[in-house]
Amino acid sequence: MMETYLVGGSVRDQLLGLPIKDRDWVVVGSSPKDMIDKGFQTVGKDFPVFLHPKTHEEYALARTERKIGPGYHGFVVHASPDVSLEQDLARRDLTINAIAQAEDGTLIDPFNGQQDLQDKVLRHVSPAFTEDPVRVLRIARFAARFGFTIADETKQLIQQMVVAKELDYLVPERVWQELEKALATAKPSLFFFALRDSGALASIFPEVDRLFGVPQSPKWHPEIDTGIHVMMVIDQAARLTEDITVRFAALCHDLGKGTTPKDILPRHIGHEARSIDLTKNLCRRLRVPKEAESLALKVAEYHTHMHLLFEMKPATILKVIEALDAFRRPKRFEQYLLACEADFRGRPGYEDEAMPELELFKRCFSTVQAIQVQPLIEQGLQGKEIADELRKQRIDTIAQLRENADYS
Repeated sequence: MMETYLVGGSVRDQLLGLPIKDRDWVVVGSSPKDMIDKGFQTVGKDFPVFLHPKTHEEYALARTERKIGPGYHGFVVHASPDVSLEQDLARRDLTINAIAQAEDGTLIDPFNGQQDLQDKVLRHVSPAFTEDPVRVLRIARFAARFGFTIADETKQLIQQMVVAKELDYLVPERVWQELEKALATAKPSLFFFALRDSGALASIFPEVDRLFGVPQSPKWHPEIDTGIHVMMVIDQAARLTEDITVRFAALCHDLGKGTTPKDILPRHIGHEARSIDLTKNLCRRLRVPKEAESLALKVAEYHTHMHLLFEMKPATILKVIEALDAFRRPKRFEQYLLACEADFRGRPGYEDEAMPELELFKRCFSTVQAIQVQPLIEQGLQGKEIADELRKQRIDTIAQLRENADYS
């Protein structure tokens, strides 16, 4: 007899009082032929999943899975009418995702997921958790999304995966996908803290892990620890904007401080250049989209200029604007400013402080952007003369703005 159950994230979110975006169903006691005969459409080749003829929601046949080969190379899937609901739920990653709801509203919860929801705990369903290393990233992402903690026994399981080098089999694109989703949460730092607490951060994001314990000057950084600073910065970036590229740039801006020679600490001379190299390596490894990589590299190179704006020569300020390609890509300049503002606010006591450098930089750009070329042409200037005069006017304008700026 065919039975359908609502499963997974839709049940979990419903119990948490969160809006349900997509509903997933599992079908017990049916075969592919039965589903097709009822008008369902097949989707995908690897798993027995079907689309409802009217709602177009996904219905998957109850199944069991078994990992094949060393590391993570895939699964052997067994789906048939004799696979029970409990067997299907047992293959899921976390107890909070292993709750089903019958058509009459009855909850089927063989692994006590409701209790873990109440206790705000993320706990694996079975030792099969280790069969897919992506689950380590998913559980850290859930920690960031819901503010839950990871159960001690699950941490131990993850640590075993680290020792067994299971995380070496992570597919780069999947790592980026999970990172992107984690950065989209209200407090992305919880993702990295969860990975670090489970012993997985060094394996997946070694550039970030190296930042923890590295001191900075307490004069500028009351938090002292560079890792803590970067976590505060990405949380501030999340507060300032929903733009994932800005949040990713905030994550990468100080990576070079993790490789500062110990004999010059807590100073970080030249960390910008080291941040560029490490960001390039990280983006290459994870196959980060070009747009996100490009902004991250610019912020790594020029974020310090924001803090030194009142000390820089007008020509240098213009050089930064040009290096950011701001005249052609004004949005890029806005993204840069947001990442730098997050950097400024990612320190204890600075969260809501005035930031005169930000306002001056905005005025500098908007004013020089408004300088027109046509009057120069009408004056009879040509070729290089136009470029030279335009540059001179821009520099003079910046100099006047900075001279009149209120820096207090």
